This record gives sequence, structure tokens and C-alpha cells, in this order.
Amino acid sequence: MPPRPAVLTKRTLDKDLDKITHAEDASKHVLRRLVPPGLGLIFVGLAMLFAGVYVFDRPGAMLVIAAAALAGYMAMNIGANDVTNNVGAAVGARAMTMGQALIIAAIFEVLGATIGGGEVVKTISANIVDAVQVPPALLGWIMMAALMAAALWINLATWMNAPVSTTHAIVGAVIGAGISAVGPEPVNWRVMLEITSSWITSPLIGGLIAAGLLYLVKTLIIYRDDKIAAAQRWVPVLVAVMAGGFMAYMVLQLSPTGKFQSFTIILIGIGIGLVSWLAARPLILAQARDLENRNSSLRVLFKLPLIGSAALLSFAHGANDVSNAVGPLSAIVHSVGIGGDAIGHPPLWVMLIGAFGISVGLLLFGPRLIRLVGEEITKLNPMRAYCVALSTAFTVIVASWLGLPVSTTHIAVGSVFGVGFFREWYTRHSKARIAYIRRKAESFDIDEPEEPNIHETRRRYLVRRSHFMTIVAAWIVTVPVSGVLAAMIYWVMFALFI
Repeated sequence: MPPRPAVLTKRTLDKDLDKITHAEDASKHVLRRLVPPGLGLIFVGLAMLFAGVYVFDRPGAMLVIAAAALAGYMAMNIGANDVTNNVGAAVGARAMTMGQALIIAAIFEVLGATIGGGEVVKTISANIVDAVQVPPALLGWIMMAALMAAALWINLATWMNAPVSTTHAIVGAVIGAGISAVGPEPVNWRVMLEITSSWITSPLIGGLIAAGLLYLVKTLIIYRDDKIAAAQRWVPVLVAVMAGGFMAYMVLQLSPTGKFQSFTIILIGIGIGLVSWLAARPLILAQARDLENRNSSLRVLFKLPLIGSAALLSFAHGANDVSNAVGPLSAIVHSVGIGGDAIGHPPLWVMLIGAFGISVGLLLFGPRLIRLVGEEITKLNPMRAYCVALSTAFTVIVASWLGLPVSTTHIAVGSVFGVGFFREWYTRHSKARIAYIRRKAESFDIDEPEEPNIHETRRRYLVRRSHFMTIVAAWIVTVPVSGVLAAMIYWVMFALFI
């Protein structure tokens, strides 16, 4: 008896179509993960073309073009890893969406890098390893090895969700490659001592400033009987302080040296602060209309200053951390006789590669680490996030003004921990908070709890110590790991090319 022919039923057809649909969905999911690396590779290629336009007919052009590719790759890694410092607090506090945060950060990173990045670039490119004591050709290969080592280490850290310091990585890599090439003599150990001391003090300063700001916010606004009236009075003042300080820094950066005296710059900052206060006051009054006298209402009123502080922090990060990518590139450009008037003063096209590379990196890869800094170390609301962002921004701006390549990661995470540890202390010891709870108990005619802060203490007892130890461990190993990796890469380059 011959076999019966197969009959294609509707049910069988639906199953086959479902399988095709699932296969298409799986392929789209795989391809979607390949889009960011592909776009990143395109940017690296564009950086090489961009550099080639300026150096294609000059001696050493191939070395500069290769260095531009490494600088673009390094800048993308900085954007991917360090974006958490800029907008993590604001996203964690739900003051802005991830997309809004990334766009604001990208714009202000470019502005900060191109306007305020020059002094720190000079430190990275010329002051860590004394360019005078190193032959120009050798200096170029030292910086190439440093760029590659730092970029690879930061790429690995980002993949592992560890917010390491990109500044630690490049400084350690420059030292490691320099020592492997010419020994320890050309290393400027005095500058290294200044940089290392700033790494220790800057997160402590950031944490203290953030805790102090939060103390003022709690005392002047949160634990007042009429929170909304207090916020209407003090939030415009906070906006004015932020705007005035930023404008004073901008005048200092953009004006020729010696054009304005310190007193004049302070007066300009005060004037801009007054104008900002006059502009912010009606906006805050309009936002406060019909709001209930509750802590949740303060989230609305702190949204404007929090967005402003996140933008300011992005500017500060661009001004300081662009040096981690373009500092070595600047040294390479000058080692082959191309560029500005002196080493440490890079041409504009070098700064643009670093600035846009940071923005591309944070847009393509940034969201991976935002939740760690913004949500998992300690709970952040807009008030706490504002304190973190503003303290970090001011600390980084002052360091950039002094030419110190501080770690933005250090300061931002130090500020987050400062806020968290202060909350623990304040919950247990604040007389103003206990008095506020007692007044509320009396106004609602309920029995006063024997220890009005006991439940709050249990709920907010700990900053996540596990994250604290993980981050500190990553900071400690970054300098030696990047240094050893840079030395190994330099030895390979020496064997192959030099």
C-alpha cells in the first residue's frame, strides 16, 4: 500500500511560521548587540581620516593616524565608563530619562573638552614623563603603548560593570611605558606626588561638600513645617550658586591670562548668580503652585537644579577627562613635529577627536554602568542627587583649573558615599529631624514614638558596603595593572617596529 501524501494543515503552517518568526527575532536581537561596536568602529575610522587630513603629507603621518585611532578608542571607553559620574545620580533619582541624560551629557562633554581641557592635557602629555629628557621618536611609542593599555583595561572594566578611574588608567600606563622605555629617571615624581595626593583628597572633599549640601537642604527645606515655602525661598538660591560658580570658571578659562583680577571674576560670578536667582524664582513659584506640603512634592521643585548640575558635571568631566585620551595623542603629534606652538598645547583637531569620542562612547555604551552609581550604592532622590552632582562638578572644575588630572569617578562615587554615610549619621543623631517628627505626631494627635527614628534607622541603615569594597579594589589595581600592561605592549612594539 503506497504511503499517504503529507497534507499541509493550517495548524502545521502556523507552527512553521512561528518558528520563522522566532528565528527572525533571535537574529534581530543578535544584530542589535552588534550595532554599537559597529558604530564605534566607524568612529575610529573617521578619527583616522580626520587626522589624515591634517598630517597626510608630513613625516610621521602614519604614527599620528594610528595614534588618532587609539585616542578615539580610548575616548569612547572613557565615555562608556565615566558617563555614570555625570548623569547616574540624575537618572537614579528619576529626574530625567536615560535618553535625555545621554543627550545632555554628550553636548556638555564636547563643550567642556574643547573649552576647558587644555591645562590637564598639558599635565598628561608633558609633565608625567619629562618630554625634554626623552627622545621625540621614543616618546611617541611610549604614548602609543600607554593609550592602548589604558583603553584595553577600561574596556575590560566596562564589560565587567566596574566604574574604574580612567585617569588612574592613563597615568599608570604612561608611567609603566615610560619606565620600560627609559627607566625611572625621566618620570616627574613630584608631579606624580601631586596627582596621587589629589586622588586621595578629591573624593573626600567631594563627599564632604555633598554631605554639607545635603545637611543644608535637610535643615532649611525638608524638615521645615512648610516645605513648599522653604523650597520656594532656597531652591532659587541653590540655582544661583551653581550658575554663578560656573560662570566665574568660564571667565577664568576663556579670558587671556591676567586680563581679569580675582576680585573682578568673583564680582562677575555674583552678578550672574543674581540674574539666575531672579530668573529661577518665578519658575520655582510656578512649579510650586498647588503642590502638597510633602517630601514627594520637593522632587518636582528640585528637577530644574538637578538637570543643571548634571549638565555642569558633564562639562567639568569633559574639561578634565578628555586629557586621558588626547594627552598622549598630543605628545605624539608634537614628537613628530606637527601641532601647536609647544608640547602640551594641542591643536583643535586633536581636542575634537577626544571630545566627540567621549560623546560617542557614552551614547553607544554608557547606560551599562549608570544604574550602579545612580541606584545601587545608596538610594538617591532629586535632593540627594543634586548634592552629589554639584559637589562633584565644583571639585572637578577647581582641579581642572589647577591642571590636576583628578579622577571624576573618584569624586562622583565619593560624593555618593558621602551622601549615604551622612544619611546614616543624620538619621540617628539629628535633633532637627526628631523634633520635626514630634511636631508631626502632635499635629495629628497621635502617641509620640519612644524613639521616633528607630524604624527609619532600620530602613536606611547601610550604604551598600559590598559596592564600596568592589569599587575601592578596582581603583587600587587600576594603576599597577595598566602600568604593567603598558610596559608589555611597549616591549612588543619595540620588538616589532623600533
